[in-house]
Amino acid sequence: MILELIKKRRSVFPAQYIDKEIAKANIEKILEAANWAPSHRKTEPWRFKVLQGESQEKLGLFLSLKYMETEKSPKEIKVKKLIENPKRAGAVIAICMQRDPNESVPEWEEIAATAMAVQNMWLSATELGIGSYWSSPGLIKYMDEFFELAPGEKCLGFFYMGYYDGELPEATRGAIEDKVVWG
Repeated sequence: MILELIKKRRSVFPAQYIDKEIAKANIEKILEAANWAPSHRKTEPWRFKVLQGESQEKLGLFLSLKYMETEKSPKEIKVKKLIENPKRAGAVIAICMQRDPNESVPEWEEIAATAMAVQNMWLSATELGIGSYWSSPGLIKYMDEFFELAPGEKCLGFFYMGYYDGELPEATRGAIEDKVVWG
């Protein structure tokens, strides 16, 4: 049942990943699931850039250098984290949104559609036993300096993925009755 998979989905952070490669076929399955997200007027605004191996190292270096360049008082621990997290992942997928050139729908709807695509990715990764985490650091506003982005395309964050050992903690949610008004 899909509800059980939804309840099982967790944020699994790069520090929890083990050194195990993610097969290209599994990444393709995850991306195919993303492609079936709904979008108003069928704009399909989601765009993805898959980073593995050396490109992950380059991302970490770019993020750490950009952080040191733009932060008044950079913290050494954050610099290290920015360098290391991409390398710890089995893959990093840049989550991008391509704005409809005709602006046929409001931008927030295209961002929402992209977020739904990422939820599909997250659920697919969960089903495959791959941990995932969507990171949206402030540094994403500089990603046009790292990636070649099309006109109207913007980076919304990074989808870190990796295998992990052990059990993930159970999650809780407040009662849905506290969040719904029936009219």
